[in-house]
Amino acid sequence: MPSKTLPNHIFVGEIKRALDEGRTATFRVKGYSMRPYLEHLRDKVVLAPASPDALKPGDVILAEVAERVYVLHRLVRREGDRLTLKGDGNAFGTEHCRVQDVVGIVTGFMRKGREDVEPLTTVKWRVYSYLWMHLDPVRRYLLALHRRVWLKLFPVRHCQ
Repeated sequence: MPSKTLPNHIFVGEIKRALDEGRTATFRVKGYSMRPYLEHLRDKVVLAPASPDALKPGDVILAEVAERVYVLHRLVRREGDRLTLKGDGNAFGTEHCRVQDVVGIVTGFMRKGREDVEPLTTVKWRVYSYLWMHLDPVRRYLLALHRRVWLKLFPVRHCQ
């Protein structure tokens, strides 16, 4: 299937429409904020409608953090209807939004060119999530090692 690039606000509008109809949306990630697990233009995510009451730390969500600015990040803290988000590939800083700004929640991944969906219920994902969230103090060093060593040894192959 051919790829098409749209401005984010139009693209996310189509995702919202699908989710409002009770469907899921699958799309290729763009950007490096969820590295090292998700790679730019290589991996896909499956997004489903999010129940506002069910959002919890550790969930990966698509949210609007400013007008027409959308991020796919991990929820790290919830205080009432206020959410704090941080991409796995971000060593510093967080972003904030409200529960009503959440477009959807990731329910699975399609990584490394595979077409089978890897659900978030796997032991691999749960261990990765737990460790990565608790390694925040050393995350910057791990990300630097990933960029400077790992990606030199094992370059990312982008998918079409």
